[in-house]
Amino acid sequence: MRLKADILLFIVAIIWGTGFVAQEVAAQHQVAYLFNGVSFMLAALILIPFIPKAARETKITKEQWKWMFVAGAILFFATAFQQVGLFYTKVANAGFLTSLYVVFTPFLLWMLFREKPHWMDALAVVLAGVGAFFLSTAGEFEIQRGDALEVFGSVFWALHVVVLGRFASKFESISFAAGHFFISGLFNFTCGVAFEDISQLTALPLVGAILFRAAVSVGIGYTLQVWGQKHTPPTDAALILSLEAVFAALAGWLVLSQLLLPIQIFGCVVIFVAVLLAQMKSWNSSKIEIPYP
Repeated sequence: MRLKADILLFIVAIIWGTGFVAQEVAAQHQVAYLFNGVSFMLAALILIPFIPKAARETKITKEQWKWMFVAGAILFFATAFQQVGLFYTKVANAGFLTSLYVVFTPFLLWMLFREKPHWMDALAVVLAGVGAFFLSTAGEFEIQRGDALEVFGSVFWALHVVVLGRFASKFESISFAAGHFFISGLFNFTCGVAFEDISQLTALPLVGAILFRAAVSVGIGYTLQVWGQKHTPPTDAALILSLEAVFAALAGWLVLSQLLLPIQIFGCVVIFVAVLLAQMKSWNSSKIEIPYP
């Protein structure tokens, strides 16, 4: 089960990485909240028919509503900071700064739940951060106006990983995913109506980007994340998901004809090493201490 969960999270990293192409389209149209809002609410609607019959016939508990609201609110801040930040900074900078959630995750667990990071976790997150830096910035880091927004967003991405890992496992995966998607989308859409021009949603490239993000990046990707994190520790999940940066670079090369420099390829290798290091720690601990099913 643990191996299956890790494979699914790896697939999520591929989906999210390629999804950066759609987010770049939205950024070019200067749309953030409406893009996020429609995407997430549409994704929630798409998921409803796939909720198991037993879950549909069972009343959602107050406990599930509470954690869906918490997870949805966190996801709102994460997506809003990320998408708005893309207006004011380079995509490369945004990719690196978002990847900092890998670094923040184990330390949020430490602060919130007194789970002291393993020394290999600390080494792995440092490697992941270094790799993301080389991959996303080619070794050159320029402070842009939106960088602070991306840093704030990365904290919320880390918190989202922690909440899913600690609490979403108590509930049916698809219903929880749909519920917190809709909450996040509603918050985003409300901000969009207040601050953006809703007529922008008629642009055909933006419609295509919304449909891709709703059906693939959110509908499939985030749902697999919810299920996968039931069986993978939050820190390890964050490291696997950090491969999103690698696949974003590959998508940029294949779709946008953006070539990787040698230093960026080196960054890909460093991130893979970080993920393997974290998995070696997990496999060893599962054999000795934790009998994963």
